[in-house]
Amino acid sequence: MEVAYWNERLVQLSKIQPNQYQQLYLDSKQGKVTCAHCHEKMAFSVSIEHPPQFVHSHDNTECQKAIATLIEQKQPSKPALNKTAVGFRLPERRSITNSASSPSAEAHWKKPEVVCRISAFQEQTDESKPIDHNYYAELAQRGFRLDPYQWEAVTTTEGPLLILAGAGSGKTRVLTARAAFMMTAKQIPANRMLLVTFTAKAAREMKERMLQYPNLNQKDIKQLLVGTFHSIFYKMLLHHDPNRWHQDRLLKWEWQKERIAKQVGRELGLEEKEFAYDQALTQIGWWKNNLIIPAKVKPKDLFEERTLHIYKQYEEIKVKEQLFDFDDMLIGCYEFLSENLSLLEKYQERFSYISVDEFQDINRVQYKIVQMLAEPHNNLCVVGDDDQSIYSFRGSNPEYILNFKREYPETKTVILAKNYRSVHSIVSTASHVISKNKHRYDKKLSALTNSSFMPLVFFPYDEELEATIIVEDLKARISQGANPADFAILYRTNVSTRALFERLVHSSLPFVIEQEGDSFYQRKTVRKVLAYMQLAINPNDTAAMSDLIGALFLKQDVLRDLKALSIIEDCSLVEALTKLTQLPPFQLKKLKTIVPLFEKIPGLKPIEAIDFIEKEMGLTDYLKKQGNEGNTMDKGSDDVRDLRVAAQAHRSVHEFLEYVDHIIHKHKEITANKNKIAGDAIQLMTIHRSKGLEFNHVYIIGAVDGGLPHDYALDSWRDGNDEPMEEERRLMYVAMTRAKEALYISVPSMRRGKKAIRSRFLR
Repeated sequence: MEVAYWNERLVQLSKIQPNQYQQLYLDSKQGKVTCAHCHEKMAFSVSIEHPPQFVHSHDNTECQKAIATLIEQKQPSKPALNKTAVGFRLPERRSITNSASSPSAEAHWKKPEVVCRISAFQEQTDESKPIDHNYYAELAQRGFRLDPYQWEAVTTTEGPLLILAGAGSGKTRVLTARAAFMMTAKQIPANRMLLVTFTAKAAREMKERMLQYPNLNQKDIKQLLVGTFHSIFYKMLLHHDPNRWHQDRLLKWEWQKERIAKQVGRELGLEEKEFAYDQALTQIGWWKNNLIIPAKVKPKDLFEERTLHIYKQYEEIKVKEQLFDFDDMLIGCYEFLSENLSLLEKYQERFSYISVDEFQDINRVQYKIVQMLAEPHNNLCVVGDDDQSIYSFRGSNPEYILNFKREYPETKTVILAKNYRSVHSIVSTASHVISKNKHRYDKKLSALTNSSFMPLVFFPYDEELEATIIVEDLKARISQGANPADFAILYRTNVSTRALFERLVHSSLPFVIEQEGDSFYQRKTVRKVLAYMQLAINPNDTAAMSDLIGALFLKQDVLRDLKALSIIEDCSLVEALTKLTQLPPFQLKKLKTIVPLFEKIPGLKPIEAIDFIEKEMGLTDYLKKQGNEGNTMDKGSDDVRDLRVAAQAHRSVHEFLEYVDHIIHKHKEITANKNKIAGDAIQLMTIHRSKGLEFNHVYIIGAVDGGLPHDYALDSWRDGNDEPMEEERRLMYVAMTRAKEALYISVPSMRRGKKAIRSRFLR
């Protein structure tokens, strides 16, 4: 239905702006939307494939007729013509009707687009000769069937081998079958083989799978060295220098590294709550993985200058205290092998057959170690997909896989181009997207299965409605018998999950969120905005004052003075701000101007309060300073815009703060218990975390320029560097190829309160 009572006033959907849809949806959940005829509660329905509408719990034919009659009776027989413009009489208002000629909710709703750039499906026919080999027959008998290209990769055991394994092409089966073939059919001793993976989970899965292959037992598998770069090369170091590399000296946890970094930062006057130490450590890791010592770093901006200083001191402190981190394991192994050539020769003989999984994600130090160990035999098998290289922030570089044939001219290349995971329409769509990248191997992935389903691009108004529509779609599909674990929602960055998390918390759907760290409302800049509101409600909120101090350009140790002043002067922490001494006159004057403004915040709506805090209380100055000192991936000003979107649904500051506390608590609860329900729950994760996984149904959210591709890639592209943009396109490709049966891509019309432009990857 088009018409209903909303908060006791008659409304027609065509007259409601889409920025009101979310509030209308929330109010309908609270019974504030009723039928204009029978006065029963009505739902406000939003979905991917149908325009918004009011929905009765029963047959509404009678109500529709009665409402139409009611509206006709209330309207004059002819529209009043009291206004004149350029000689024409204009109607003063339009009547509300349900007739076909009147506008409907579809006026504000954009129909989803079915992806049309899909090639014709071609049935896969095997025209190759039957494979006549005993081991092939034994594998087939156990259910491990290999296509001719997979079999070619399995049986190529000597010399350099490049296996380009497209998404869903069965690379794990090929890697494990190849190792099993080498041990059984070729009689190569297991202890002469090295199989390097990128995760411990992948290493375990490979060993478990190989136990199912013919003529292999637990003893054979135990002799085969399968593991991650860190686990394998750390064992080498530990074997030869157990004292230097004893596990007790390892900085195992991120907080241990941060403690040292913050110790150095204090010498520079970098406030713990203001400087992005986690991002600085990521940058230090990137330098180390690229074998860039502090003396060779050329900082690009103030953030990198400060990070470089921390890098120098961090390394010196570790040497002095005889500590090491995970990056040092690989660097240490590289240096150890480079300096001990006789020992290197022994390892080269020992590991005369080397296989490396996910080779597109290798970094410089890893590549150098593999190169050294592979000489002089060069029985080096690398497996990967340049189209799925998405970890440049860790130091990985697709150039190593792209240039492999140049480094090893005698390389044999096998392309695994059959996708066993996804239906044809998804494979074709993803292939069309990735084909626009310039720096890649030219290959075409083909699906083995076809389906009537076509990927859908849909257009919610904003992030709020995007989340609501997806959750409603999930409810409908799960109520029809789908398993929650069949669904994944993928996004570019963790901050994108705020609305989805909140909507799922208030639903009955089981879900897990694969995310490290705190909720959106505990992000640094968000905490500062909320601190203004919290101190307006409670001027003695110590935690809020601790969060706020940085935004006022004060040092954290000022908090101690404020506590003392509040006792001595018998005043609140907020009032104590005006009583601080040893501040420059201009700063004290500014504080005296700001403090009285706290009293105005409780009377404002939350979104008004945020604007007031930005414009009148100095937050804009803080955001500008942070923008000049932070990195391009994580801007505080973006967080404030996201907070403004979240605040729209709340009518008072007090109610908003209570809601925020509730969501923070639920986030801690759900992340703490995620392992208990992970097997039967909807999955929320970044695209990076989804790599290697697959789901029947995938939703990709925020597919707009600035979201995916990310703003930083657009900025780099404008400056003439297209590498980040190509990686963003690879991210889109990875996200699409996680889907087996259905793919839905969301393109919100508004993002962070501004008009959004459809992702260039989808144009």
